Amino acid sequence: MSNFLLKTLSESDLPIPGADPWHARPEDPALTVMTDFRERSSITTADSVTIDAALEHMKHAGVRCAFATNELQRVVGLITAYDIMSEKPMRYLRAVPGQRHDVLVRDIMVRIADWRIADVKDLERSTVAVVSRHFEDTRLTHIPVMELNQDGRRQLRGLLSAAKVRRLLASQR
Repeated sequence: MSNFLLKTLSESDLPIPGADPWHARPEDPALTVMTDFRERSSITTADSVTIDAALEHMKHAGVRCAFATNELQRVVGLITAYDIMSEKPMRYLRAVPGQRHDVLVRDIMVRIADWRIADVKDLERSTVAVVSRHFEDTRLTHIPVMELNQDGRRQLRGLLSAAKVRRLLASQR
């Protein structure tokens, strides 16, 4: 069994972890702007809750999107604050009678079959500029990032956010 040594510090003060200004340059590796689910928890919401409850949950979590889960606690879609605040609920209500407070996450979420995804292996060989260009070209707000697990099945590894990429690139200027 290996061991490690404990040491003392000569510094009398330290910066607050995570308080340093963070920015990205176009030439930086794409993975630097990905929210990595190995380091941060993903935010989920049941697909059976109302869109207003989901939006409130996202606000409290400080995010603009959440993965929608079914009763088996499996991811079945993605819902964004942009979807909830857009015309999507009204389009849904034109097709199905009801009121806005009746609209559920499952009614307007983007189902897995409709996702546009990135593979983590491709991101490992890409740059922030390429990610930014994808967001501009596709007009997507979020891109799920997938990887293969030990069984050879796809699993969520992370998430790319257009707003986060724009913010990090802008803070560098």
